[in-house]
Parts: sequence; C-alpha cells; structure tokens
Amino acid sequence: MSAAGPDHLIIVPDDIDLGRSPLAGQFALPTYVLGAFNPGLTRLPNGNLLLMVRVAEALREPVQGDHVHAIRWTEGRYVLDAWPLADVDMTDPRTFKIRDGGWSVLALTSLSWLLPVEVSADGRHVIARHYDRAIAPQGDWQSYGIEDPRISQVDGRWLMTTCSVSPERHSTTLYSSDNGLDWKFEDIVLDHQNKDMLIFEGRIAGQYWAQTRPLGDCYFAYPPGSPWRAGPSINLATSPDALHWKPVRAPGIRAEAHATASARIGGGTPPVLTDLGWLTLWHGVEPDDGIGIYRTYWSLLDRDDPTTILYNSSGPLLSPNPALTAPIAHQMYLDTVVFTTGIVDAGDHYIIASGEADLACRLSFISKDVFRP
Repeated sequence: MSAAGPDHLIIVPDDIDLGRSPLAGQFALPTYVLGAFNPGLTRLPNGNLLLMVRVAEALREPVQGDHVHAIRWTEGRYVLDAWPLADVDMTDPRTFKIRDGGWSVLALTSLSWLLPVEVSADGRHVIARHYDRAIAPQGDWQSYGIEDPRISQVDGRWLMTTCSVSPERHSTTLYSSDNGLDWKFEDIVLDHQNKDMLIFEGRIAGQYWAQTRPLGDCYFAYPPGSPWRAGPSINLATSPDALHWKPVRAPGIRAEAHATASARIGGGTPPVLTDLGWLTLWHGVEPDDGIGIYRTYWSLLDRDDPTTILYNSSGPLLSPNPALTAPIAHQMYLDTVVFTTGIVDAGDHYIIASGEADLACRLSFISKDVFRP
C-alpha cells in the first residue's frame, strides 16, 4: 500500500489487439503476446500519463516439423527464418541458442514493438491504446525488434532510448518527440550491448547526462578485499546534444561484493531531480537456479556531480509480487522479475512503472517520504 493506493497491473497480454499489430497479416503462422511489459513512462501535455509498452509478439507454435522459427524484419516486411532443431538449444522460452557458434549467439522466439498507451493522470485507468502511433522496426539495426523504452523529458522535449536488436549490433537508439506521443527516430547513439541507457531529466552545466550499462563476457577482478564485485555496472556519459555521448571517467553505481543483489545491476528509471539530489531507481539481481531474482533499489546522486553517490538503499523498494500476477498465472513463464522502467511526479508521491514477470505492466505509488534517508 502506498500514498495513492495499492500496486496494480495496468496492462496485461490479453489487452493487446494483435489484429492491429504491425505484424498482422505478414505470415501464415499465428502469434500471441508473450509479454506486454517494461514500459517507458512520462506525463503528456494534457496531464495524462503515457506508457510506452514493449509488446513481445511470439509465434504460437514456433516449432514446425524439425525446425524452429524466428520472426525477422527485412526490407519493410516480416519473414520467418527456419533453424534446424539439431542446431539450437531451446532451454530459455524467450530465446534459442545457436550451437557451436564459438561464442554466445542467440535468436529470439518473439519480436518486440512499442505501443503507446494513454493512462489517466492518477495512473488508475487506461484512456486509449494508440495503435496508429506504434513504433516498429524500420531498419536492419532493428531486424529482431525494439525493446525496453525509457522516456525522459528535458527542457520541454521528450527523449526516448530503446534497445534495438539485430545480427549487426545490439544497440541503443534514440527517439524524440515534441508532445510525448508522436515520435521521430533520431539515430543509433550507443553501440553493441550498451543497455539500459537513461537520460537524466534535466541538464547539468548545460550538458545532457545519462546512465549506461555496457555488457560483455569478460570483466577484470577487483583486488581481494575490495568492497566491489566485478561485472555489469551503471556507468555515466555526457553529451552536448543527446546524440553524441562521451563516457565519464569516474565509475557510477557498482555491485557491492557482499550485497544480496550482486549478480547483476542495471539502470531502471531516468534520474529525476529532488531537493536531495538526483533520484535514480535501478535493478539488482540475486542469484538463483534460473535467471535470478530481479528487485528494484534506489540511490541519490549529487545534483552537480552525479559520480558522487550520496545514498544507496540497503533493501529493495520493489520485489516480484505473485498476488498481482495470480489472475494471469496461466500465461506466466517467469516469476522472479520486477523490472522498473519509468517514474513521474504525482505531487506527494511518485508513480513508478515496471515490467512484472516479463509479462505485464505494473504501476506502483510510492510516497516521496520513502526517498528521504
């Protein structure tokens, strides 16, 4: 329970009309919504909220005969690629791994596109689903889809970062808008596997700032006894125009060696300025036998120098909530994930958007008093 009532799921898979999907009518095999989740969040000029929902559209029966199929965009249309079952590992329901690639090579069982959903100002009711403004792949750098939007409003302009997926690169792409609803593709802004890019909601000394998270298969160890654990971390970058980014030398938020959520960390919500500094929500992952338990944590950063961390929360702000997903339990394939992706000011509290179980969109209502150490 919070300042504006209990958390709830605002969008679930059955809310999506695939008859209005960008993929509708493109091929013969039927599809379904694997997940409608990880939404970007902002407030529109009319006061309503906008959720930019990631819709993961998957083949109902990807295996046909002795082949598994993947959806791919190419030259303005969607096609199906057939992979011999003997050549792939299908342990993870979201991907299949190509065997004997020499390194990790994946294909997806779904293709993601983005659906703008307008929600009442208080975050309680859906107003409209804007299928006519859906964002779908438009270039080879997005041939396997567009994922995990994050929206920031800076100087009256809306900026949205997304992950674009293709065999060429796993890049961060930027969209902009003058009204929060109609979006223009700007460009690729970060290259291979730099995920969870979050643009600060405000400039510092005239510069745009962002959190980033480069990924890789090799990390160098901290010395014995270090308070830090080597691995994915939240880095920082600056830009004069939000298109050209330079890494900041000082580290950002790093995994603590003895923390529960030390398996992986990454950015969650675009940092927002408070009277105490920049408030940033991020995810931390506790190891388990599967993909790990994803929870949401928070930090305060210095308003003039975000490399200075003023406070890190000791415990999680949000955890996976089985009660929320109980009505759609028959559609679940994960139960250990809450992945926070958006925040807006609502007076005495914040409205926070998350993906719940990689399946649905969760809204939480958290009093601002919670973020006072």
